[in-house]
Amino acid sequence: MKKNYLLFILLIFSGGCYSILPSKGGGQIDTNTSTRPIVASDIALPTGYTIEAVATGLTFPTGVAFDEQGQVYVVEAGYSYGEEFLEPRLLRVEQNRNLSTIATGQKNGPWTGVTFLNGNFYVAEGGQINGGKLLRISKSGDIAALIDNLPSLGDHHTNGPVPGPDGNLYFGLGTATNSGVVGPDNYNFGWLKRHPEFHDIPCQDITLTGQNYSSDIPLENKPGQQQTGAYSPYGSTTTQGQVIKGKIPCSGAVLRVTPEGKSMELVAWGFRNPFGLAFSPGGVLYVSDNGFDVRGSRPVWGTGDYLWQVQQGQWYGWPDYSGGLAFNGDRFGPPSKKAPQPLLAQHPNKPPKPAAVLGVHSSSNGLDFSRSSSFGYQGEAFIAQFGDMAPDVGKVLAPVGYKVVRVNVETGVVTDFVANKGKKTAPASKLKSGGLERPVSVKFSPDGQSLYIVDFGVIEMTEDGPAPKHKTGVIWKVTKTEAKP
Repeated sequence: MKKNYLLFILLIFSGGCYSILPSKGGGQIDTNTSTRPIVASDIALPTGYTIEAVATGLTFPTGVAFDEQGQVYVVEAGYSYGEEFLEPRLLRVEQNRNLSTIATGQKNGPWTGVTFLNGNFYVAEGGQINGGKLLRISKSGDIAALIDNLPSLGDHHTNGPVPGPDGNLYFGLGTATNSGVVGPDNYNFGWLKRHPEFHDIPCQDITLTGQNYSSDIPLENKPGQQQTGAYSPYGSTTTQGQVIKGKIPCSGAVLRVTPEGKSMELVAWGFRNPFGLAFSPGGVLYVSDNGFDVRGSRPVWGTGDYLWQVQQGQWYGWPDYSGGLAFNGDRFGPPSKKAPQPLLAQHPNKPPKPAAVLGVHSSSNGLDFSRSSSFGYQGEAFIAQFGDMAPDVGKVLAPVGYKVVRVNVETGVVTDFVANKGKKTAPASKLKSGGLERPVSVKFSPDGQSLYIVDFGVIEMTEDGPAPKHKTGVIWKVTKTEAKP
């Protein structure tokens, strides 16, 4: 009895300490400069590998691709959290490391990824202003929208695309909200002011429990306290047993289309933000999924990011599960706050377990597989961890992410591969060094000999939200120089 009482007191004390301790995220820095030192020797790698910067001075880069000659191309997003809107660009990295503009898009970013297939580039346009798109860009710079009006006007975007072994293009659609309910955090993101009727869309018919949440947001058409239910516009209530009709395209899903943008099909759903997509050497699709944040009307605490092996037709748990675990108790309740309750009265299926669990708030994003024994770790997934956006996503007591990890998808074991030198893993701006800042994606060269890391650049987390710094993005290249010991 005494032992249990002491444990109870310890748990209360631990929760209380957490709630009063300050957040110490990697972006909580004080920088008044937009310049960034680039020092490759400040980065730690396994023995036998080297790293170099092959392109610098980029603004919000998010992906790299290679044409049939192995020439390197990079996309600049044209948008960053913090409501920073620019024109997205597709750039060629020349042999002298200068950058040549191939195509310039509209202010409807972010461009979140790029792939090269059959002589054309395919780019996912996030869709913050006019909805998501899948673009085809010729090598001469002509842009055509294969798909438009995708439902990605909210927190998360249209992601990918990647070519599949079946010849189709696979891409992801993130959710509009953190956890299924439109609330004050979405107003702070900016999109709720532009699109007050936008909300999450299920991929098939769902039945709700009727949970509603109260909030007060200064929208002109809906002033004062409002009640809002799941999968509904802000200020719209739901009832127990209410059915929300599903449709395609939908939120939190992976879909596929032909390279001509035809025959859209649902692959799987129940993701929160399926950012990174890649096929293993064996042709199996894997997706990196950003976990819940501690924000909004329905905050969720302590959930990691996940790597999923994707199975056709499966539902992966959002908004009522995390990593295969149900919201059926206090497990995911923020300290001193109510735990999230289920939004769905019935679930499409019991979600599978993830292939790997990644760091809480690590923002584990773009991924690729090693296919070369000469590079090493053949068959393992390499994942770029953008790093926490604390305190906006929730409190962290030390920086999380800001590195590249490798994952044995058979065992789920996660190992650091590239990170900054120092006593703690953190962005270079916080360490006052010249190493990695925010890795957002990775891509192996066509010959498999080198790993390219897309480093988004510096983002300072201020009292007013994210403050991204222009011309601080970098493309790094990792090469193996000697046999693995």
